[in-house]
Amino acid sequence: MARRKGLISKMLDARAQAKKDQQAAERRFHQQMLAEQRKTTAELNRQAKQADAEAKRAEASRLREETTAKRLAEKSAREGAQRQQAEERQRAASERLATQQATAARQEAAKPEQSRKLAEAEFRTDAIASKVADFKSLLINRNRNAGAATLELEAALTHGGPPAFVERLQHVLAQSLYPEGLTGKAAALYEPTSRELLIEYELPLQAAVPLVTGYRYTKAKGMTPVPRKEPETKKIYADLLARLTLRTIAEAFDATPAGAVTGIVFNGYASTKDKSTGQPVRPLLISINAERDTFAQVNLDEPELDPVLCLRNHLNAIVSSHPYDLEAVRPVVSFDLSKYKFIDGMDVIAGMDSRPDLVELTPGEFEHLIRQLFEKIGMKSWVTQASKDEGVDGVAINEDPIVGGLCIIQAKRYRKIVGLEAVHALAGVMDHKRAAKGVLVTTSWVGKASRDFAAANGRIEIIEGRNLRALLKEFLDLDVLIGLEKPPPGWTTSDLGQPL
Repeated sequence: MARRKGLISKMLDARAQAKKDQQAAERRFHQQMLAEQRKTTAELNRQAKQADAEAKRAEASRLREETTAKRLAEKSAREGAQRQQAEERQRAASERLATQQATAARQEAAKPEQSRKLAEAEFRTDAIASKVADFKSLLINRNRNAGAATLELEAALTHGGPPAFVERLQHVLAQSLYPEGLTGKAAALYEPTSRELLIEYELPLQAAVPLVTGYRYTKAKGMTPVPRKEPETKKIYADLLARLTLRTIAEAFDATPAGAVTGIVFNGYASTKDKSTGQPVRPLLISINAERDTFAQVNLDEPELDPVLCLRNHLNAIVSSHPYDLEAVRPVVSFDLSKYKFIDGMDVIAGMDSRPDLVELTPGEFEHLIRQLFEKIGMKSWVTQASKDEGVDGVAINEDPIVGGLCIIQAKRYRKIVGLEAVHALAGVMDHKRAAKGVLVTTSWVGKASRDFAAANGRIEIIEGRNLRALLKEFLDLDVLIGLEKPPPGWTTSDLGQPL
């Protein structure tokens, strides 16, 4: 009986152990199933995240491509519009000139001398009134498309740093159209740490304001000017400087990203001569540190806006109390521009034969001859060093307070046609040096594409060989030959200084 109980106990123990083993096996199987499920879920999540990341990268790439394409399209459209505007301005100028000449011819033929003089007095009076009215319209006629360049400037800053940013900004500012006699010449510097833009601006001299209000003609006294009262002249000049300052700052703020430029330091100078010493001086007439938010409160389109009061009272500018007398002020911030390297001049004319051949001159002699020509015309000019001149053969300074400025000169002593690439190179150097004008002087000729490009640019003058001969004769009394194998298209042998 005891043995039987022992067997039953063992059977029960074995059954209990089998049940435990089965439960343990079931737990292990369940755990394996859970582990496999978690592994599968993790893999699916990883694949989903990877697919989502790839989709985001593809979308970002698509957006970048669309942004790039849009920027290129906008740039192309702006450049096309600028070219069209330049062509329209040239056509309009030609049409105005033709109309004026035709009108003058009709008046000359149809009217007696007294009537013609009266008409001339009226014409000159209207021209002066129109010039002063153009001063008043400087703010209204500012470049309202400057804001379209913000993305372009932002990209220039990102990829090219402050130099590329400034170069692009100056290109945008150069697109602003000014009345005749005002250049809008400016240089800039960008400080990324303070997010400040520094602008050095060349203000016009007081001679920009007409000293007369008009002209009268009488048979007894002839053509006589009507003087403008001195207080009125001073007021117009101060107003002109203030409008130029506000206009430039507004265009610069519009063109630059708000996050990159929070303030603009503007220094406005006037280049002239010290009457007591005869030495060049450059008094500072306006200096201002304008914050973007403060400047945004100014309504430049309001006809009742007083620009002088705006500078003094709202923007806290340092303004000369007597700008007409060129009384200087201390700058808020000052900065220097890069300098050219010049070499001493030489007298080429003294060593020339009676009828020299221009193409037989050395390159240096030809460049110095052009320098002497520009100086005789009335400009200060220097020949640059032969090395590292960045495509500049000479630099001329026109000191006329209204139409003067820096002029880049390229002298091409060629026997064959000067290619379009030379004109493109000149335009690039002008933009880099912020020159008001560029002149390509050559012994030969250029093609239609070069002339069209120069006309569209509006600041490039081309002097071909036959025109150069005429200028040398007029200003230096120098009768020269141009030893080309045959006359270029449209020329005659007399254009080369040879008999017909």
